[in-house]
Amino acid sequence: MEYIYETHLHTIEGSACSVTPAKNYIEYMKNLGYNGIIVTDHFFNGNSCVPKDLPWDERVELYCKGYEHALMEADGKDFTVLFGIEYNFEGDEYLLYGVDKKWLLDNPDIMECSRQKVYELVHKYGGIMVQAHPYRERGYLSHIHLTPSVCDGAEVYNSGNPDYQNALGYHFAREHNFTMSAGSDIHSVKQNDMGGMSFPYKIETIKDYVKAFKNGDGTPVFKKNVHGESTPFRPVAESKELTTITQEASLEVVYHSKI
Repeated sequence: MEYIYETHLHTIEGSACSVTPAKNYIEYMKNLGYNGIIVTDHFFNGNSCVPKDLPWDERVELYCKGYEHALMEADGKDFTVLFGIEYNFEGDEYLLYGVDKKWLLDNPDIMECSRQKVYELVHKYGGIMVQAHPYRERGYLSHIHLTPSVCDGAEVYNSGNPDYQNALGYHFAREHNFTMSAGSDIHSVKQNDMGGMSFPYKIETIKDYVKAFKNGDGTPVFKKNVHGESTPFRPVAESKELTTITQEASLEVVYHSKI
């Protein structure tokens, strides 16, 4: 039996770009075949909706509301809700897994840290850092920033990316021998394509997820057209469209050394 987990999800409570209250995801995602979700709202250095003029502890409390509301809604429903963070530097964003509210409260200067320092702090806490949509191109981005030295993995399928950008991410992960991840990057239940990670056993805590990911027990999967004649979840590696480079990046690619 396979267990499917959404690894990249945004709520209206924490992300300015989301239109979906956290509680609305539970039954919806369960009906799509997911066994759980990781809430990864944009942090304060990304597209966060948390006010900037509040004390640090108040900002952290507000930031965690999406996760906490989803957790409450899932109570008693045999559906796992876990906490994560989408953390931004210069348009390059990373999914942090294995950290929590306490970690954020204990690191009020986190946004002054370099990529390498954040990576070290995440690892010290027992977490991992996965680069989200590494080859994403958008009008608000001027470059593609890649820092392999701070990656425990790379997101090779992101439902918000066109196939060629996902394929570039797939080859980036292969080139650096990264563990591969997939996620929907969902902001709305109207989204048509979905992604996630499949495991042969149940994931119940974020520590379980980190261990399973590091062990290479997960398989990146995707599902197209969930509101129409939906196909089953399929491994990303089996899709020619998602693994064959048909177009190079149009933005300049900047590689950062270990700093």
